[in-house]
Order: sequence, then C-alpha cells, then structure tokens
Amino acid sequence: MFITLCEYIMADIIYTLCGGTYINITNKCPCRCTFCIRSQGNAVGDAENLWFYGNEPSLDEIKKAIDDYGFEKVDAVCFCGYGEPTERPDVLIATANYLRTINPSIKIRVNTNGLSDLINGRSTAKEIGEAFDIVSVSLNDPDSDSYDAVTRNIFPKKAFPSLLEFTKECAKYCPDVHMSVVDVIGEENIEKSRKLAESLGAKFICRSFDEGR
Repeated sequence: MFITLCEYIMADIIYTLCGGTYINITNKCPCRCTFCIRSQGNAVGDAENLWFYGNEPSLDEIKKAIDDYGFEKVDAVCFCGYGEPTERPDVLIATANYLRTINPSIKIRVNTNGLSDLINGRSTAKEIGEAFDIVSVSLNDPDSDSYDAVTRNIFPKKAFPSLLEFTKECAKYCPDVHMSVVDVIGEENIEKSRKLAESLGAKFICRSFDEGR
C-alpha cells in the first residue's frame, strides 16, 4: 500500500516559543494574511511540524498531549498554532476546561482573528469570553478595505464589522480582551488601530513582525 510522506509526519499539538507554551488544534482558517508565518515554514519555536495535513487531532488526542506535557507547573498557555482556534469551538473550550482541571491557577489565552461568529454562523463571544482569561483579537488594520486586503479573508466586507462586534461583546464576558496589529502597517494605522481597540473596551498591542507573537 502506498503511503505518502505526510502520513509519516506527526504534527505538534503543543510547542514553545520565546518562553511561552502554545497549543495547536487546527489548520483551518478563513484568512490568508499577507504576513502569515505559515507561509514561511512548517513550524515555529521548538515545534518540528505544525501541519496536520487534514488529520486534525481529536479531543482525546489533545488531552493525551496535555497529559504527556505536564501542565501542573505551567503558569500560562495560549491557543495559537497554524490555524484559527475558533474553527473548532467545542474542542477549543473543552480543552481549556480540561486544562483547568489539571491546573486551576493556569492563565489561558486564545489568539483569534475574531471571525468566530462568521465561521460558526452564530454569536460565540459569550462562550469564548467566559472560557478564557485573555482573548487576543488580531485587528491587523483599522478599516474594512485595508483589513480585507491584508487578510484576504473569505468574508469580504463582512469580516471587519464582525470582528469589531465580536470584540465588543467579548469584553463583556472576558476580563482581559486585547486587539493587536503587527508593526508592518505603519505608524498612522497603528495609532488609528489603538483608538479603535480602546473604543471597544480592548487593550491595544502592537506586535513586532520580527519577534513573532
């Protein structure tokens, strides 16, 4: 029987980068951002490979990876990999809840593009906001046209207002909501993004493209 190379490669579910611990649960994403690190290699940090090649891990497989890693002494973890975590909301939230059974004091963050409502066809801010200590939304640009151009998302014209509404609603349920941009968008757009984030009740973060997340 012929077996492709992809079938021999096990994707990393858990990896570390710059001292942080990250969980990778999906490769699905409605965006193709021009600066996305996925286009630059198969992994980041200490991961060897972050591509699932269509065989995304089950909840049980994720739990096993968590058990094997040993989260009892981990202070914080972030859901962020080679895909949009809210593509699998049930698995995402169930995994966060499982982590809390192992380590009740762990601080759990999710990095998201904020398009969960469009992805899932329903309002999701409450369930996601209540499940995480930090929700970090990638704003990317301060207006709809620029956002669509840089993210190349599958929801043109709808994506930007949806992520703004998601962020605003999420701030009602999560104690710490962030909106972030990458420093490649220029000083003027960075300042516009700052004002927009703050108007929605979110903290603003400008990330360095060179330093990663």
